[in-house]
Amino acid sequence: MMLGPAIELGLELEVLATDPAESAAAVAARVRLGRHDDETAVRGLAEEVDVLTFDHEHVPTAILEGIGRDALAAVRPGPGALVHAQDKLVMRERLTALGHPCPRWWRIDSAAALEDALGEAGGRLVVKTPRGGYDAHGVRIVETAAEADDWLGEHGELLAEELVPFTRELSAQVARRPGGEARAYPVVQSLQKDGVCYEIVAPAPGLDDADQRRIQDLALAIAEDLGVTGMLAVELFETADGRVLVNELAMRPHNTGHWSMDGAVTGQFEQHLRAAADLPLGATTPLAPVAVMVNLLGGTAQDLAPGTAAALAQEPGLKVHLYGKSVRPGRKIGHVTLLGDDAEDLLARAHRAEHLIIDGPGAAPGAEPDAPDTPTADGEHR
Repeated sequence: MMLGPAIELGLELEVLATDPAESAAAVAARVRLGRHDDETAVRGLAEEVDVLTFDHEHVPTAILEGIGRDALAAVRPGPGALVHAQDKLVMRERLTALGHPCPRWWRIDSAAALEDALGEAGGRLVVKTPRGGYDAHGVRIVETAAEADDWLGEHGELLAEELVPFTRELSAQVARRPGGEARAYPVVQSLQKDGVCYEIVAPAPGLDDADQRRIQDLALAIAEDLGVTGMLAVELFETADGRVLVNELAMRPHNTGHWSMDGAVTGQFEQHLRAAADLPLGATTPLAPVAVMVNLLGGTAQDLAPGTAAALAQEPGLKVHLYGKSVRPGRKIGHVTLLGDDAEDLLARAHRAEHLIIDGPGAAPGAEPDAPDTPTADGEHR
């Protein structure tokens, strides 16, 4: 999804992909095959480009440090910033030292340490693997240390966090250039389904201008403090008393910002490229009072074309983005966006379109989509 904006900006992209059938490789003009954790492959790409940037956080830090040390390419975001999105323990330690609001947390290096933390926390904790987790992978709620024995054996250290009694999840996205210029997008509300981002409402309902600005300022401060270049998504818990706590960070275009492709003057993929290429950042102004995005999670239809045509016929204002991925249950295969004035109405219409696309026009009409996860203290901590 960066390829279209790159063409418009006159930027040439070369993609490192593990398979020619991957979404980006299938449409990019220049493709290098290789794994993101293969130093030879990543360095080979760096030798061909001026700037190296990412669509996930899993390139090993040591490889990126070597590229910077040898001046093969500018790495944006740099490894010193990116490590805070790669390693949750590093992130928690740094954000806490900087004074940014986080859940109460513990570094766990033994079963005894986890037992002690469970005692301090009242008997239940969220346990996360420091690296490699995504979409609820690498996250468990535990009541005994034995429930994390396998992860302790595999990872050596774990992050344990309190169960936050939050009322909803928010996401604040900002973009930052190497010299420090930064812009913030409206703070959005996020709902999850089986730990996967399911729907977004932009801006988040019920946030007044002061709260919007307060949360945007938090995200801008984190970007500045960590030296981020490119897009930064700060995923947050909002509590009943109006506090926000930082849950996770992503230093790339993020699912909670897909609405901006159609709903803002400058979409997040163009903005990330502008920041990485050190071009002036674009306006983040919304194009309508409300934008909603619903993720398409694989359903019963293997051929998405008939349902897509039916959804477009039903909703002329609908924007459909399919990712060129094979369909399997629960897999993110695309998303839809609608703009308007009424979030509730827009969501209902977007979910009707979702149903048509993932289940096909022959599915039972009027079927309700699966309900998203209910945000509770023990059910949706990611």
